[in-house]
Amino acid sequence: MRIGELGRRAGVSPRTLRHYEELGLLAARRRANGYRDYDERDVALVAEIRSLVDLGFALEETRPFVECLRAGHPTGASCPASRAVQRRKLAEVDEWLTRLHAVRRELVSQLGDPPVPRCCFSEENR
Repeated sequence: MRIGELGRRAGVSPRTLRHYEELGLLAARRRANGYRDYDERDVALVAEIRSLVDLGFALEETRPFVECLRAGHPTGASCPASRAVQRRKLAEVDEWLTRLHAVRRELVSQLGDPPVPRCCFSEENR
């Protein structure tokens, strides 16, 4: 299939696919006329990349998953290198959660009980 069809099927633009190719995440074969040519495996690779990016992985972090799929494994997370990236990302998410909980506690603490309004129109100021 050509780049436009792959883009439609994968839900990304041809520009995104060319970017993946520049990074070495996607390898296009070339037809005699110079057009890029892709197959079903490329649809799976792009789906894996998009799924990981949606989870917060940087494009470079998707490389072990792509390589795992290219090696014929059933999922991108089947290989030790992919699992190591997942463990690092999980630790990063845990750190974010710890920080967010601390920020939340501080905001709740700062809010405390709301102050009593001191308005010149209230009954107690007359």
